[in-house]
Amino acid sequence: MKWRIIITAALLAAGHAGQAQDADGELTKVKEHELEDVRERISLLKQSMDASADERDRLTAELQEAEVAISEQRMRLKEIGRQQRYTIEKKAELDADLALREAHLDEESTALAVQVRAAYMSGSQEKIRLLLNQRDPATLGRLMAYYRYLNDYRAENIEAVMAEIKKLDALKGQIAAEEARLDELAATRYAELTHLNRSQEERAALLASLRQKIDSEGQEVERLAAQEKDLTRLIAELSSILSDYPISSEEPFSAHKGKLTWPVAGTLLHDFGQPRLGGTIKWNGVVLAAPRGREVRAIYHGRIAFADWLAGMGLLVIVDHGDGYMTLYGYNETILKNTGDWVAPGDVIATVGDSGGQSQAGLYFELRRGKQPVNPRQWVTRRPGGKT
Repeated sequence: MKWRIIITAALLAAGHAGQAQDADGELTKVKEHELEDVRERISLLKQSMDASADERDRLTAELQEAEVAISEQRMRLKEIGRQQRYTIEKKAELDADLALREAHLDEESTALAVQVRAAYMSGSQEKIRLLLNQRDPATLGRLMAYYRYLNDYRAENIEAVMAEIKKLDALKGQIAAEEARLDELAATRYAELTHLNRSQEERAALLASLRQKIDSEGQEVERLAAQEKDLTRLIAELSSILSDYPISSEEPFSAHKGKLTWPVAGTLLHDFGQPRLGGTIKWNGVVLAAPRGREVRAIYHGRIAFADWLAGMGLLVIVDHGDGYMTLYGYNETILKNTGDWVAPGDVIATVGDSGGQSQAGLYFELRRGKQPVNPRQWVTRRPGGKT
């Protein structure tokens, strides 16, 4: 590989640790450049596939546009929700701080009032009376010092009360700002929800038109076959693109056959090898019915090879595990990783949805070795959160 040549040359030329560190920096730059190159090649592949799909069916292209928009809107709504929760927690902390400071101010004010009342009761001539009482000078000195300390203490209390008042004013200003932010977030969320509802209505209309077209032309089998051909082409092209960037891990993927955990907790809806449409086409993976928005997790170490929309799969994530093994996660509501990202077992990569024109929320999960689909139930046996 290109970066190995660069590292070797750098190490041969280096005579001290400083040059070795420069080589490490160069390696990072090379890897970043290679990752951008991979992403660009995959992006061009996706554009090519989109163009071919558009020629076959404009309705599918419109469905892709609608579902990608819905996914982006849901992501924005989740972010707004996160900001709302943070703001509510922050406001609660400020409210609690305000209550404590108000209680402290009450204590300071009460103490100051007692001192003022005592000073008033003693009268303004107290010091003069002490001077005229002809007491021992030492005793008189101590009493005068006492009054001086008392006056200083009163002044400090007054300053403390004024400082607390300023802090209270600042806190009230912060609370008002957080309340305004909450109002703004609520308005933004309402606008996003309105937009989302409109997009969902458009999607429903597109699906109705698409099903009507399929029913009238009787081309469902041909459609599924074309989608499978697209997926096979995608897998082959991805394998070719990523062949120069092999994945290495402590243990190969094949060593974990029968010990992997399902990517989501759900109910089996369609099983591997089951016939579709009267047996002409079979399922190459499994479909697990699950609530919309449930987290989808990677089953093993790997790198995100694809994270985009594909006809028949909807929002699809493909993870390359090395040695020719790939796992596919389709029908997602949102995608939470980007092409090139590294993942570990259990990392959240997407959320369950119904993209790709599905009638109910669920996850399509497939395992391939090279171009060949293999039965995931022979590899994945553990339930999420359990041992079996």
